[in-house]
Amino acid sequence: MTTQQFFSEAQIRRHNPLFSATRTTIETAFYQNNMTAVQDLTTAYQLAAHAPNTIVTDLPIYQAAKLGLPADAKMLVDNHGAVVGRTAAARHILTAPNDVNAPFVKLLREAIYQGHSQAFYQTEVVVGLAPSFMVKAHLALPKGFEANLLSYLLNFQVFTTDYAIQYATSQAYPEGDLYLYADPNFHHPDYPNGLTLFDPVHNCAAILGLRYFGELKKATLTLAWALAHRNGFVACHGGEKAFHFKNRSDQVFAMFGLSGSGKSTLTHAKHQGHFDITVLHDDAFVISKTDGHSVALEPAYFDKTNDYPSGTPETKYFMTLMNVGVTVNQQQQKVLVTEDLRNGNGRTVKSRFASTNRVDEEPSKINAICWIMKDDALPPIVKVNDPTLAAAFGATLATKRSSAENLVGNVDRTALVIEPFANPFRVYPLSEDYADFKQLFEQQQVACYILNTGQFQGQDIPKEVTLAGLEQIVQRQITWQPIDSQAQLSWAQLPEFPLHTLSAQAKQQLQQHLQFRLDWLTDYQTQSTDSLPTELAASLATLQHHL
Repeated sequence: MTTQQFFSEAQIRRHNPLFSATRTTIETAFYQNNMTAVQDLTTAYQLAAHAPNTIVTDLPIYQAAKLGLPADAKMLVDNHGAVVGRTAAARHILTAPNDVNAPFVKLLREAIYQGHSQAFYQTEVVVGLAPSFMVKAHLALPKGFEANLLSYLLNFQVFTTDYAIQYATSQAYPEGDLYLYADPNFHHPDYPNGLTLFDPVHNCAAILGLRYFGELKKATLTLAWALAHRNGFVACHGGEKAFHFKNRSDQVFAMFGLSGSGKSTLTHAKHQGHFDITVLHDDAFVISKTDGHSVALEPAYFDKTNDYPSGTPETKYFMTLMNVGVTVNQQQQKVLVTEDLRNGNGRTVKSRFASTNRVDEEPSKINAICWIMKDDALPPIVKVNDPTLAAAFGATLATKRSSAENLVGNVDRTALVIEPFANPFRVYPLSEDYADFKQLFEQQQVACYILNTGQFQGQDIPKEVTLAGLEQIVQRQITWQPIDSQAQLSWAQLPEFPLHTLSAQAKQQLQQHLQFRLDWLTDYQTQSTDSLPTELAASLATLQHHL
């Protein structure tokens, strides 16, 4: 069994590293009389379909029976209020000594006590879809949030007979199961925007005062990524696809970017059928540091609906939806208003059937990593030729915020921000992620590219340009032009951006954006106890000097 749920009485001791005050507080709540187990999709669907806040559309779920749902299951809509995205400001990581965590643990005990007046559901899923990485996650959620319960079971892997067998025989790790306690009805004057507590070392979290389903999904992935990181994997918030060839080895590409950057578009692109492609996932996976193989963490996709107007082919694969509109068509059927009219960030849990070429494990070694940025100082496609600089650009990935986030305060979504490795869900030191990715570049000789999907020199970069460039990279048909005097960076020669050299003004802008990264690193070191290797900043400063 991959992670440990049951213990001998001799193991149940304070000194057992799998136990903590936070974990014991959260796990204990799962055994209360107000908990009802829901372990199958049919029951979860019926609960959600009959919940007063649910809209049952007239749109059938494609291949519902094969998904474990009733054969006549319809797409279900569940809409929330003011908040329709993740609230990063609510996150608190409990990695400090126990006396520092004590006020939060006290608050958690009170939150669970106040939850006694509610009826709760509890369920369990598998996170990780191959025998080399499978962990069990438990979720508790109150009555009234049946749609989120169903979405959770659809997004992750429910324990079917087949997966129970696979899980029982999968790789074992010295870790406890994941436990997540969620109460969206929690209110506290000190935390008006909600509160999420993570004890990542002990694989547990509490999500309090937050309705958005994405909080449950990302909290689970946060814990799973941390567990994977401790056990020989690189945690990846991105997409991965493989190009298969008959006359040469497979080419496995991973794309890392924040929501809205284009990582899903690039991952799922079919390239007009010119390639034999398989898709691992577009959001969450792990890469083995031992042999470079990859494992998807989820079977389904959590996608924005705005990109798929009502009635278009992709909507066929929707299952549950949140924060979208509903109207009536000419046949007097309740159908979806998928574009963001009601609010921003309309979302759906989309089935794995959306990818006809989907795999859960990619056995071939990773070949290339693409940092997706929205940095207008960078040409559309850049090759990074030095492993240290490749990891440094990942650690200072520059992009812009999207509507997927519920930003607290006066935050400019158009401003350039740094989000290391496109993973705002890291709960361990950044220096460790830097070391993991540098190992891929240096020891496994993984290539590195930067894909700018924003603007360059005042011109929008269409997705067609990025996709065409990616195809040329895969086919080894691209021409590279050095950017700096040491050829640490090269840009792709593209017909839509016919440049032979960077102008002095363009080089000055790139130097300024490199300085922006260096300043961010200085601020990070000032505010954090984490110690980043000096080579990280030095590699960026050297590039800045040689432009």
